[in-house]
Amino acid sequence: MKGLKVAIFLAIGFVTSFNGFSQEIDSLDIKIGQMVMIGIGSIDEYDSTDRLVKYIEDGYVGGIVLYEKNILRKNPKPALKNLVYNYQTKPNIPLFISIDEEGGRVNRLKTKYGFLPTISAAKMARLNNSDSVSHYISNIVSNMYEMGINLNYAPDVDLAVNPYNPVIAKVERSYGLDPADVSKYAMEIVRQHRLMGIGTVLKHFPGHGSSKSDTHLGIADVTNYWRFEELRPYKIMLDSGMVDAVMTAHIVNANLDHRKYPSTLSDKVVTGILRDFLNYEGVVFSDDMQMMAISDHYGFENAVKLAILAGVDVLMFANNVPGSENVTVKDLHGMIRKLVDSGEISESSIDESYNRIIKMKSDLGLLSPNYLEQLQKRLLDN
Repeated sequence: MKGLKVAIFLAIGFVTSFNGFSQEIDSLDIKIGQMVMIGIGSIDEYDSTDRLVKYIEDGYVGGIVLYEKNILRKNPKPALKNLVYNYQTKPNIPLFISIDEEGGRVNRLKTKYGFLPTISAAKMARLNNSDSVSHYISNIVSNMYEMGINLNYAPDVDLAVNPYNPVIAKVERSYGLDPADVSKYAMEIVRQHRLMGIGTVLKHFPGHGSSKSDTHLGIADVTNYWRFEELRPYKIMLDSGMVDAVMTAHIVNANLDHRKYPSTLSDKVVTGILRDFLNYEGVVFSDDMQMMAISDHYGFENAVKLAILAGVDVLMFANNVPGSENVTVKDLHGMIRKLVDSGEISESSIDESYNRIIKMKSDLGLLSPNYLEQLQKRLLDN
């Protein structure tokens, strides 16, 4: 029934009351909405009066990204379950409820909140024991499944090219230097997530392992350090059918794009290499567009335009970078709509992104008629 409802309003549009005014939400607005991935700020309890709820209800949002700050310190699990469930009851097209759960340092669902323990990618590789690795991956998946989270920005398939990389190897986010070894662990991660209906996002394309600086803080130019073999994990995973989605990196590589655009904004990288050379047909997520490698150099409108033109399907504004101004759903959705209306972005490119996103959501079971009923049983009836 939900799928039929989606098809009907996409075909004819619908009218909704928005802040007291009647406004037509046409199919283009719905399609653009699926491209919007937003951080929810410091919200840690569901509030039906929050403006975000109305944006979700009206189809302006395709997904939210959660951080530790969204976990209530008192009764963390019930509050997070309630938050997730109530958000999911609002839209006609269920949301991606996403999070970074790599294990180790990149871990929001911590043991102090009652969640199962995790370990880093590097520690998994050092253990080199299939039972232990499977156990810790299972913990990651169980923590998310229990909370109704359906999308994980993992596995990190960056190669440990630079052992002193401040954002990858040095903080134990890489499984190693050998593409085959990295792919082995990544496949097990994807496999276990799929068993529980949770999507995964390989990152950071085309490879962040050789960088010497952090794109959260500024430009990371890997022109002189990046190796072609950093593409190998993606090739191995794609050939094995073990890719749900891919996240772009904000790194600069003049050998891949002479204009020195960060990969997220580069059609030569996203379309030319990922889609055309590697024949990838799925969803592409941007890394957080508020990271300073983007926000300090390209501006909001220009960055949004370049990312979509490059071939990015889902634009993430996580509202989690200290010192950056929060981006609202209205800002992001309105900017994309403006770019389409002005002809700077083609409506056909929006259609292509929408179709890829809907396919992924369908593959994850989010569009099944009994999805909300099953989610309620999992989150509220236990």
